[in-house]
Amino acid sequence: MKKLRVLALMHPDLVPPPDAASLSAEDRFRFKTEYDVTSTLTALGHEVRALGVQDELHPIRDAVEEFKPDVAFNLLEEFQGNILFDQNVVSLLELLRVPYTGCNPRGLIISREKALSKKLLVYHRIRVPAFHAFPMGLKVKRPRQLGFPLIVKSLTEHSSLGISKASIVYDDAELADRVKFIHRRVKTDAIAEQFIEGREVYVGVLGNERLTALPTRELVIASEHSDAPTIATEKVKHDLQYQERHGIEQKPAVDLLPAVESALPHLSKRIYRILGLSGYARIDYRIGPEGSIWCLEANPNPEISMGEEFASAALQAGITYSELLQRLLNLGLKGAPFED
Repeated sequence: MKKLRVLALMHPDLVPPPDAASLSAEDRFRFKTEYDVTSTLTALGHEVRALGVQDELHPIRDAVEEFKPDVAFNLLEEFQGNILFDQNVVSLLELLRVPYTGCNPRGLIISREKALSKKLLVYHRIRVPAFHAFPMGLKVKRPRQLGFPLIVKSLTEHSSLGISKASIVYDDAELADRVKFIHRRVKTDAIAEQFIEGREVYVGVLGNERLTALPTRELVIASEHSDAPTIATEKVKHDLQYQERHGIEQKPAVDLLPAVESALPHLSKRIYRILGLSGYARIDYRIGPEGSIWCLEANPNPEISMGEEFASAALQAGITYSELLQRLLNLGLKGAPFED
């Protein structure tokens, strides 16, 4: 294996401190992904430089000129506090002729905007929940054909930002309140989707032209009553103590109907291609009690820390964490949109 110079791009507040290895898992939780990636790549023998980037582009250019990386490992999910600017950082890497891990700019643009990606999927006859977008500054008016219950989310933010149990609404008053909450707290347009009762499952996809669908994982909340809807709220995703207290896990999805189990890998790769994704992504679904499959969204550059959905699915498929990160580097090198 060739040893590479890897420039790891991340938020400045998430650059692992020099003593990160001696900290407890709880103390490392905030920058767990960044630590897992940089420490694992270093253990593989690569020369890794972590670069915190937030408001200025020149640190990237300076690091490229001075460090001369073979590849950038992109862990940025926003730039200047705006999730929609992450594709601009990737575009800069392309202009600087630096290969990078993860999704290309076009795939990021299409998949970040949930209404746009859903329209593309509907065009290709892939089942998605009925939806309507609510721009900031406009009156909240529900289309008549959009029935309750609905779940209200940010139109562009991922990682369950702004999602709680109150996100499920049952009348127009609750809808208006929750849309205004997203506008006010998350500061983005909102989207309301038909809420689908059922199981929440995830399928990771890895690759550029040749794709691999990883085993299906499922969100399980042990403390929930059997009649309570399972949704990936902000606390479910990001609060370690809440996860431990409520027995929240993502596990292999078992006892799926055979037709569902056989359809998900093919469907996930099809969605990946429709949305122009590359590198790796996670496709999120709800599975109805009768076996209906509803695509909720595609997450480009999903959480890649050890033990989370993507890495756990890879391990289930026989791909160790070290092997997974090396494959992402290889895909970045092969997928560079320019000639050496």
